[in-house]
Amino acid sequence: MEQQVNQERLMIESVPSNNLDLAMLIERLDHYLLELYVPEDINGVDFNDPKTKDMIFVVAYWDGVPVGCGGIRQLDANTAELKRFFVESAIRRQGIAGKVLKYLEQCAVKLGCTVMKLETGAPQVESVAFYKKQGFYEIEPFGEYEESEASLCMEKRIEAFPQ
Repeated sequence: MEQQVNQERLMIESVPSNNLDLAMLIERLDHYLLELYVPEDINGVDFNDPKTKDMIFVVAYWDGVPVGCGGIRQLDANTAELKRFFVESAIRRQGIAGKVLKYLEQCAVKLGCTVMKLETGAPQVESVAFYKKQGFYEIEPFGEYEESEASLCMEKRIEAFPQ
């Protein structure tokens, strides 16, 4: 059963793309993904691309320790893509991923987006189950993932939460 997050212990912070905590978490994500996929099937973010500075990144801190991250990039006027979404395995199933996702959804809504897309893969069973629980459904591969047999693409409608 998923536990509720103690709001006093969790802080989600927007960070620049060159943030050291973000880089450390993405390195851990990449290490995890290399256990599941060949390197060519891992779709990361090119942090040397100047467009990366236009992306929104967040780091989740639990008692001051970086434990999760995620980002969004705007694909068009109505659509954002969830990227580099990760929570440390030792602290999963405590509601942190859900809070980070909701935070990023609200960032996308502020950009005018009504749809959030993502790319994952069938070997990431926990991730696929999490995304489905959050309202994502499978779609045909989009954009750079159209030719990738390893890609599983999903989307959901997003809207502002009542204040």
